[in-house]
Amino acid sequence: MRLICIGRNYGEHAKELGNAVPDEPVIFLKPESALIAQGGPIVLPAFSNDVHHEIELVYRFARINGRPMADGVTIGLDLTARDVQEQLKKKGLPWEKAKAFDGSAYVALPFLGEEALAQRPHTFSLKKNGTVVQDGNSGQMIFDLPTLIAHVDKYMRIETGDLLFTGTPAGVGPLKAGDSLEGYMLGELLFEIQVEGPTP
Repeated sequence: MRLICIGRNYGEHAKELGNAVPDEPVIFLKPESALIAQGGPIVLPAFSNDVHHEIELVYRFARINGRPMADGVTIGLDLTARDVQEQLKKKGLPWEKAKAFDGSAYVALPFLGEEALAQRPHTFSLKKNGTVVQDGNSGQMIFDLPTLIAHVDKYMRIETGDLLFTGTPAGVGPLKAGDSLEGYMLGELLFEIQVEGPTP
């Protein structure tokens, strides 16, 4: 299983970080070790002082008749060590240290099936300490799901069980120990997770 991630797929998010809106999907990967256990907690890494939350729609894939097809959808968190990412960007280096560290991704389970997949748009939001900080829907994506699937599969074969993180809307921000996060999709609470400081 791979965690295939799309960056800068919401125009307002790209603008809030001072990035240009891309003319094709920005792809990066996270290893399976990035996944946080169900229920959490999120443990902030000791090497960063500025880890940001990014809530995203996450699609799960099956390969049917030689083609990748989404067979489930949920929401997840793509955590970013923003201070580390900025240093890497200035040097023109890859983002892995900032994006792919252990404990940098959360996926709400179970995945929702055909009924949820058929609903459009897929609305989702994130509350931090009871206040909505991110709110988006799949209709706001610069590159829609079929476009993302075709683009990714052109460069790396999407296999059964792979997960696609589709980008985050505006409103990303820092996490601190003691924060409480709640993730919603289609109006339903799908996860609650706490934030802890670095392990001594």
